[in-house]
Amino acid sequence: MTTVNGGISFWYSQTGVPAPREPLPGDTTADVCIVGGGYTGLWTAYYLKKAVPFLRITVLEQKFCGYGASGRNGGWLYNGIAGRDRYAKLHGHEAAVALQHAMNETVDEVVRVAAEEGIDADIVKGGVLEVAHSPAQLARLKAFHAAEVAFGEKDRLLLGAGESAERIRVAGTSGGTWTPHGARIHPVKLLQGLAKAVEALGVVIHESTTVTEIKPKHAITPYGTVRAPYVLRCTEGFTASLKGQKRSWLPMNSSMIATEPLPREVWDTIGWEGRETLGDMAHAYMYAQRTADDRIALGGRGVPYRFGSRTDNDGRTQPATVEALREILVRFFPATAGVAIEHAWSGVLGVPRDWCASVELDRATGLGWAGGYVGSGVATANLAARTLRDLVQLDSGQGHGTELTALPWVGHRVRRWEPEPFRWIGVHGMYAAYRGADRRELSGRSSETDPVARVADRISGRH
Repeated sequence: MTTVNGGISFWYSQTGVPAPREPLPGDTTADVCIVGGGYTGLWTAYYLKKAVPFLRITVLEQKFCGYGASGRNGGWLYNGIAGRDRYAKLHGHEAAVALQHAMNETVDEVVRVAAEEGIDADIVKGGVLEVAHSPAQLARLKAFHAAEVAFGEKDRLLLGAGESAERIRVAGTSGGTWTPHGARIHPVKLLQGLAKAVEALGVVIHESTTVTEIKPKHAITPYGTVRAPYVLRCTEGFTASLKGQKRSWLPMNSSMIATEPLPREVWDTIGWEGRETLGDMAHAYMYAQRTADDRIALGGRGVPYRFGSRTDNDGRTQPATVEALREILVRFFPATAGVAIEHAWSGVLGVPRDWCASVELDRATGLGWAGGYVGSGVATANLAARTLRDLVQLDSGQGHGTELTALPWVGHRVRRWEPEPFRWIGVHGMYAAYRGADRRELSGRSSETDPVARVADRISGRH
């Protein structure tokens, strides 16, 4: 069987690429202009319109809604958030606990809205299982579990090898940790259902409309300019394409494969009846789900970054990356050695220099933004959108400060990435270091994290 390479993502092979909405017809005005038609932009439009129905909201999308990370991710709706440990250092432990509690609740909020809006996104709340394969990974897993409990996740479980295998039989697992705050989803079904719900509320969406520059009260496109008191940037991994934003967030590349549907005898070997999402404790980590039609969709890092902050061509993935992901698949699940890989694809996610997700509304200019999710955006985008809603309402006099506007990621600023070629050299060097560290840890017996990985963490700002 020939592997379909690119074509946006496997998820679109099931739903089909949507018919394009009309581009911006010319200059216009709005109360709020949202740049980006992914999860962050659409959730922001949804919650703002629900809160203030008379608002005129326009969403501008350069391709079509869900073309970027929202339509290509691994379908992990979970409670992870980038930067929590740093926020604890900057604002105190309790502030970070509040942020974590908000993320825990966000998983249920997305499930609730999907049900309320009649969006069938193949959601199964089976939690998240993360496993270890080596003594060093097991030591990190135990430390990770203890940290999550310390940030208020009292319902998290630390599992031995046998207990992990009762959930998913991953070959060579030495232990695991499981949280109930996670669900498997079909990302495109969620995205497309959300877009329809937003339009039904009266929000205007223009696709095939590239925003070239954002200025106070202006979103500039080749077709015309949208003028609005509030212009919100929700562009995540594509932020670098905007004028003046080249070094704001780095577009980190992540790649995925999807198998053919697996037969019953293979699932009898693997288990995975709870439909948990699955990750591991490697430095260059993997992520996977069991899809609604019984495939394994599995992702990880391939070519981590393209020179000059370039993004990909409709998700096409290098053959070497496809083979590397297949090797992870078979190492985890030897029973899949003979199965076909039906689809491979890639996409970019937004990475700030300090690896911290953030939300901001500049009250002097009306410019706002949210993102830098570092791959945890399926749920985080929803929390960010509700926070942007509250910030806009607070600034416009239609609301007051809320628990969300007081979270420590609000207003966080971060320094810019280094210029090229240092950016390219640094990112590729970092992931070469992580891959080497993973190889040494898997073949060794030490419970200590590889020292090269520790150095890479410090240099990158990842920890």
